[in-house]
Amino acid sequence: MRILIIGANGTIGRKVTEELSKKNEIIKVGKTSGDLQVDIADSSSIKEMFEKSGKVDAIVCIAGEAKWDDFENLAEEDFYIGIKSKLMGQVNLVRIGRDYLNQGGSFTLTTGILADHPVDKTTSAAMVNGGIHSFVKAVSLELEDGIRINAVSADLVEDAKDKYEDYFPGHTPVPMNKVVDGYKKSVLGKLNGEIIRVLA
Repeated sequence: MRILIIGANGTIGRKVTEELSKKNEIIKVGKTSGDLQVDIADSSSIKEMFEKSGKVDAIVCIAGEAKWDDFENLAEEDFYIGIKSKLMGQVNLVRIGRDYLNQGGSFTLTTGILADHPVDKTTSAAMVNGGIHSFVKAVSLELEDGIRINAVSADLVEDAKDKYEDYFPGHTPVPMNKVVDGYKKSVLGKLNGEIIRVLA
């Protein structure tokens, strides 16, 4: 398979790329690194990326930003960071990318535990993750040519524990191999319209 991975050099992306590259051709994409570059908050940048990549069998997005802060500190513009990047960025990857997927191809988007179990300072991020879950379930009913779509939603991941554990009291970090398996299940399996929750 020819698989395009956006966020290939990130905490999760590195491990997913390493595993999927064992038996597949990987196109690594980052904001400033990789085989190709993309700003997912910019639909013209997404289009340009796909023009360079050509047809692929799977598109995986492990990228997207959202503002973390107390609700009382969040201005309208702060919410738009997550809406433009993580939410509409991934929606646009599907909207534009479906023309670059081979028949029977798949999309794998990324959300996180906050959609189901938000923690302090995550109003914006949780809202965006929940929106992606609804999008995945709805658009899976309409994609044609056997194209599938799923989202992987992991709890606090082991490799990000040191950075984020203070935000997630009582959350048991998820081993990275379990997180990687969630992406494999979406890319290599037959699931469609599913939220693949990865918990410790």
